Amino acid sequence: MSEELIAANLAAVEEHFHSEAANEVERALELFTDDIVWESPVRGLSLRGKEETGENYRRMFASFAVEGFETLQRFATEDRVVDDSRITVTLVGDGVVNAPVPVGSKVEIRLLHIFEMRGGKIARELVFEHWRPLEAAAGQLLRDAAASQAGPSEAVH
Repeated sequence: MSEELIAANLAAVEEHFHSEAANEVERALELFTDDIVWESPVRGLSLRGKEETGENYRRMFASFAVEGFETLQRFATEDRVVDDSRITVTLVGDGVVNAPVPVGSKVEIRLLHIFEMRGGKIARELVFEHWRPLEAAAGQLLRDAAASQAGPSEAVH
């Protein structure tokens, strides 16, 4: 195995995450191949190319208020990087396609990324997400409270 290639792959992914954290979408896109495939099976997304992926990134990152990010483990081969991370965000906008929680929710998302690398760039980003609500959206709290106070005959169907 080429230790230099593995180090370059790890550096590209590290720069990718740094660019995302700084909301530097254009820099993050530079680290993709032109034919990037970006997938999130949990949210039913499969994007192709930098333009489509970039549009998704702009909407998604504008909708997150990031409160914390932790890399739990990351390793690489000559053509893959695997990253297991945890991020805490508040969903502040509706730009996260098929988000499993309403806007206003604070969540911890466990992320498993499998990056396929080509020529020192990311050719495919496969993201498995597990969303764990930490705090419900304010409006959701009010609806939940009203529903729990209503008796069985008063419940709205």
